[in-house]
Amino acid sequence: MNEVNLKDKTFEVFISDTEIAEIVHSISNQINNSGVKDPLFISVLNGSFMFSSDIMKNITIPNTEISFIKLSSYLGTESTGSVDELIGLGKDIKNRNIIILEDIIDTGITLEKIISLLKKEEVADIKVATLLFKPDAYTKDIHIDFIGKSIPNDFVVGYGLDFDEIGRNLPHIYKLKN
Repeated sequence: MNEVNLKDKTFEVFISDTEIAEIVHSISNQINNSGVKDPLFISVLNGSFMFSSDIMKNITIPNTEISFIKLSSYLGTESTGSVDELIGLGKDIKNRNIIILEDIIDTGITLEKIISLLKKEEVADIKVATLLFKPDAYTKDIHIDFIGKSIPNDFVVGYGLDFDEIGRNLPHIYKLKN
């Protein structure tokens, strides 16, 4: 499908499933070669569930764990500008090496909140891996260690990314058609 209709919007293929697989493989290799020891991956739900699953299938680092947090900052196609913590970590992460797995980083508001929460837990180290990054929308000064692909400030859906909770199941990433 080159185009999909979700609610009242039309989206066109932007990043194919083949390119997504190549990006995931590249990020996985970078993480595997980064020297991080005994990492705890933290997947930011709901959007990063597919990305996190595919990353974890390619990680070869011993003693790797994954956990999940859920935060929300979107309403429709717009960021609300605030982040609400919905589900937190249920385990002690003090002195752990953390790798945050994000589907997309645009303004950086969600990332800033996550890092703030993790620092309160006295973790040893925090690294950030994101499938997609929107440099034109990014307003924070937080280093992103592993960037899969930088994209324009377009609204995208598919491969875990949603439009009002729909479209996550799409195998490609689509952008809003003008």
